[in-house]
Amino acid sequence: MTTQNIPDAHSPLEIAQLVESVGVKKAKTDTVTLFALAVLAGAFISVASLFFLVAVTNSQWGFGPTRLLGGLSFCLGLVLVVIAGAELFTGNNLIAMAWASRLITGRDVLRNWVIVYLGNVVGSLGTVLLAVTGNLAKMDSGAFGKTALDVAIAKSDLPVMECVSRGLLCNALVCMAVWLTLGGRSVTDKIMAIIFPVTAFVALGLEHSIANWFFLPYALALDTTGAISYSAVARNLIAVTVGNIIGGTLLVAGVYWVAYLRASKHDRCT
Repeated sequence: MTTQNIPDAHSPLEIAQLVESVGVKKAKTDTVTLFALAVLAGAFISVASLFFLVAVTNSQWGFGPTRLLGGLSFCLGLVLVVIAGAELFTGNNLIAMAWASRLITGRDVLRNWVIVYLGNVVGSLGTVLLAVTGNLAKMDSGAFGKTALDVAIAKSDLPVMECVSRGLLCNALVCMAVWLTLGGRSVTDKIMAIIFPVTAFVALGLEHSIANWFFLPYALALDTTGAISYSAVARNLIAVTVGNIIGGTLLVAGVYWVAYLRASKHDRCT
C-alpha cells in the first residue's frame, strides 16, 4: 500500500513571489480579455450581494448571527472570482507588489485598474438591470426590497472618513483572502482561505466599492421616496474606492513587499 504525498501549502515567501508574478501577468493581459473577465467579476460580486440580502432579510437570529450568515453568503462572490476566474478591482490592488519590484510600470498598474474597475461597474450595473426587470424586490412580500433599501440608505449616510476607513479595512481583508488562496493548492484550500476574511469584513459592516456599485444603484432603482440622493451615492463610491486602494496597496501589498521582496528587488538591480 503506497501513501500519496500531499504537497504543503505555499510558504509566505512563496505566496509573495506568486503575487508578484501574477501581478506581472495581469498587468500585461490584453484589453478585451481583461475587460470581459472584469465584467464577470462585477456580476459575481453582485450575485453574492443578492445572496447576502436574501440571507439577512427577516432573520430572527439576532444581530451577530445574522451578520455572520450574511458574511458567509457573500463569500460566493470571491469564490466565483478566484475559482471560476475573473478580474476584481479590489484584489488587483495586489499588483502594486510587481510595481514596487519594478517589474511593471505605474502606467501598467493604472491601465489594469481602470479597465478592471470599469468592467466591474458594467457587470454590477448589468446585474442591477436583471434584478430590477426580474422584480426580485417583491420576494418575501416585498421585505427583500425593503432590506435592499435599508442597506443602501445606511451606506449612503456614512460620512466620508468612515467610508474611507471602512473601505481600507475591507480591502485589507479581501486582499488577505486572495493572498491566502495563493497559499493553497486545491479548490478546497482556496475556498476555505476565502471564507473567514470575507465573512469578517461583511459581518463588521465594512465597505467594498464593487459591491456598492450593486447595492447603491439597485436601491436607487427601487427608491420611490427620494430617501437616497445621487450625491450621497457618489460620495460613498469615491471614498470607499480610495479606502480600498489604500488598504490593498499599503496594508497588504506594501507590507508584504517590504517583508519578503524588498531584498530580492535590490538583487535584481545589482
